[in-house]
Amino acid sequence: MNPILFTIGPFEIRYYGILFALAFFIGYFILRKLGRGAKISEDLIDTYFIYIFLGIVIGARLGEAIFYDPAYYFSNPIEILKTWHGGLSSHGAFIGGILATMLFCRKYKVSFYRIADIIVIPVALGSVFIRLGNFINSEIVGRVTDVPWAMEFRGYEGLRHPVQIYEAIMNFAVFCSLFAIRRIRKIPEGFVFWSFVFIYSFLRFFIEFFKEYETLGPEYVLTIGQYLCIAFLAVSAYAIARKYRRFVINLISS
Repeated sequence: MNPILFTIGPFEIRYYGILFALAFFIGYFILRKLGRGAKISEDLIDTYFIYIFLGIVIGARLGEAIFYDPAYYFSNPIEILKTWHGGLSSHGAFIGGILATMLFCRKYKVSFYRIADIIVIPVALGSVFIRLGNFINSEIVGRVTDVPWAMEFRGYEGLRHPVQIYEAIMNFAVFCSLFAIRRIRKIPEGFVFWSFVFIYSFLRFFIEFFKEYETLGPEYVLTIGQYLCIAFLAVSAYAIARKYRRFVINLISS
C-alpha cells in the first residue's frame, strides 16, 4: 500500500500523518469528557493537552532515536523532526508524557494521579491509530512466517507477521480494560494509571516475540522493547503491590 495519500505541490500527505492527527483529535475530546468526570476545569484540560501533546511527540521521537536507531538519527538529526514519516517509540512517548504531566501538575497544583488516571485512556486508544499508521508505512514489521494471514511489506523479503495489527488489537483491548477498571467502585487514585502500565507492558512483552525490528542483535534473545517492558513491568508491579495491595486483595475476594 502506498503510504502517501496525495501530494500538494512538494508536500506529501501521508496516511500516517492523518492517523497521527486523528489519534490526538479523538484523544482530546475523550480527555475533556473524562476531565469533567474528574472535576478538572476545561481550561486546565486545554492547557494540559498542550503539555501532553508536546511531551508525547518529543519523547516518542527522542525515544526512537536513543533506544532504536541512534546511529542514523544522530547522523541525520533533522530526521527527528519528521514525525509524519513514522518512527515513534511508545516507551519514549510514555516517558515524555510522564515528564510533561509532572511539569503540568507542579505548575498548576493538580494531583499527578488525578490527571494520569484519565490520560492513559485516550493514550491507549490513540496507540491503535499509530500502529495502523505503522502498518501502512511498512515499519515495525514482524518476523518471517508461514501463517495464513502473513503479509508482504515494502523493503522486506518474505511473508511476515502483521505485528502492527496485533499491537493495534492489543492497544484496543487495553483501552477497553481501562474503561472496565474505571467502573470499579471506590477505586483508589492512581490505580488506573498503574494498571495501564502493567497491562500494556505485559501484553507488549509477548507481542515483541513476533517482531524482527528493534532487536539488539542475533546474539540477544529479547528485543529492546522487551527489555523496556520488563523495566516498566517491575516498576508497575512494585507500585501496585505497595500502594494498592489491600485494595486488590479485597477486590479479588469480593
